[in-house]
Amino acid sequence: MGGETKLKGGKDKERGRKSGKKGGGARQDRGSKQWPRLDNLSVGYFRRVNDRLEEAFGPKEEMDMFVENVLSEIKGRAAIVATDMIGSVTLQKLLPLASPAQVGGVLAELGGDSGAEFAAVSCDRCGAHVLESALRQAHRLTGDGGKAEDQEAASEAEGAAQGGCEVLEEQLLLLSNAVMDRLTEVARDTHGTFVARRIAMTLAGSLGHSDRKTGQQPRDSNPEPMDFDPPPSFSAVLERLADCLLEQSSLFLTHSLASPVLQAVLNATHKKCPALCQRLTQGMMQYLTTLGAAPGTSPLLVFLKDQTSSRLLETLITVSQKSQLRDLYKNHFRGHLVTLALHPIANFPVQRLVAAAANYKLFLKIFDELLEGLEAILAAGHMGVIVQLAESCVRKEERQSQMMQSLLEAFHCWDPPPRRQSCAPLLLSLLAWEVYYKTESTEGDTKATQRPLSGVTYHGSCLVQSLLSYSDSSVLQVSLRALPPSDLLTLATDQSGSHVLEALVTSLTEKGRIKMLRRLKGVYVQMACSKFGSRALESVWSSASLRTRQGIAQELVGSKATLRSDQFGHHVFRNFALTHFLKRRDQWEELQTAQSKKRMMFSDILK
Repeated sequence: MGGETKLKGGKDKERGRKSGKKGGGARQDRGSKQWPRLDNLSVGYFRRVNDRLEEAFGPKEEMDMFVENVLSEIKGRAAIVATDMIGSVTLQKLLPLASPAQVGGVLAELGGDSGAEFAAVSCDRCGAHVLESALRQAHRLTGDGGKAEDQEAASEAEGAAQGGCEVLEEQLLLLSNAVMDRLTEVARDTHGTFVARRIAMTLAGSLGHSDRKTGQQPRDSNPEPMDFDPPPSFSAVLERLADCLLEQSSLFLTHSLASPVLQAVLNATHKKCPALCQRLTQGMMQYLTTLGAAPGTSPLLVFLKDQTSSRLLETLITVSQKSQLRDLYKNHFRGHLVTLALHPIANFPVQRLVAAAANYKLFLKIFDELLEGLEAILAAGHMGVIVQLAESCVRKEERQSQMMQSLLEAFHCWDPPPRRQSCAPLLLSLLAWEVYYKTESTEGDTKATQRPLSGVTYHGSCLVQSLLSYSDSSVLQVSLRALPPSDLLTLATDQSGSHVLEALVTSLTEKGRIKMLRRLKGVYVQMACSKFGSRALESVWSSASLRTRQGIAQELVGSKATLRSDQFGHHVFRNFALTHFLKRRDQWEELQTAQSKKRMMFSDILK
């Protein structure tokens, strides 16, 4: 039976291949609608267009003519081109180079007279990318009328640009409303969900990061902005989108594809439309509290442990105001923070809560509750909670000493006091004292065999960097400065550890920095020839005095040939102006003095 089914499927595929060779009449199923294929001649044409778009254009008129010619070939079959893989890539590259009127014209053809086709194109794997590219042109709605030689020409250019923007604005509104008419369908589609997210961001005036992969610059040769002022007509549509989201709260809370649409709206409106963002936040929280749960149990606890819902709750927590955070903690989190922090999914919303509350007195209550389960959270390996707790303490100095002591107690290096000098390698490697030194814990035992630093964990690096920012981090500074040069070299050349060395040099006093840099003597060449060590060395150099720089330069020029032949070392040799150091010492000293004065000047301004 299984063999017959497989054989039948094979015949169907073979028929599909044969019909595809004929060019015009074959159809392919992509998304919820079938679209005709492009014929082989057209596919070859758009391949050549793609190749040309990768090359640089000459005068602006040449680019304009090229764009106009290609769009004239697309006219009348924009939907077929947009839903073809090669045609879609062409349009994605072409739309940023087209005028607003031309972009509006392509959208008008894709959506049809009433925009009814927009939903189908949004759910197509290729068409969705074209619509996203068109939506990214919304920041040009202010018009790009160019400079004209006389007033009449300037007036005509301004009128044409304004007319083009009106066409584009009308089509973007039509696209947004058409998608919202079928929002539940589009948001649940693998490809449509991305169009829905882009619409939400566009309506709020946010573009996010640029995903353009072509080397071509936009029409105005300026970088694409991250945010723009949306036209007034967008606000009403954005309000309608918010209403749609609240009406279908259950879908956007639990569906893995639809939930990111609501997250995109919350993130986009958080700064641009705070009133609307808070309306959405309150509406979702009210919906969550109305759901059934066991007596005395918050319904939110169930959703915090769900992979899809927890991501939405993370966003809700991030954009919540002070009063909402207070209610969240009082009605849902209080008494459950440690349990949630130990959960493999719920610990992420806990991290967002700790970060969001860092500027308020609420953080003190959250800190005290989580501190009771600190060692259990460490044992569970949920270091994100610990790191976030340490980072938030940077802004709450009254809990810094308590956080430092609790961490050292958890790593078993607080008592007896001599163990505190070994806290740095323990925190960097996230290993308890007995595990790191491979000794059995006995009463009064403080001896341990010296062990070289074998590596640095990512979370260990983040934790140590946060602790170094405390008003009193002397215990950690002493431990780091006590590391032998071999361990400091390991730290400097490690991807995560190099950031720790940079933070340490910054946090030390001038006297302590000099002592620290003396311990690095003898390893500067190895640092310079390392990808991450060279970056750490440049950070050390920027904070060093002229006398210290002379010592570093003297050591480096002794291995001049090694540095010049190394892919990272030759950058250090150039950036430190070591050729001047060898041949024109006076000029080198003047240059270094000038750089130091400039750094101090900007440092005072920043402070």
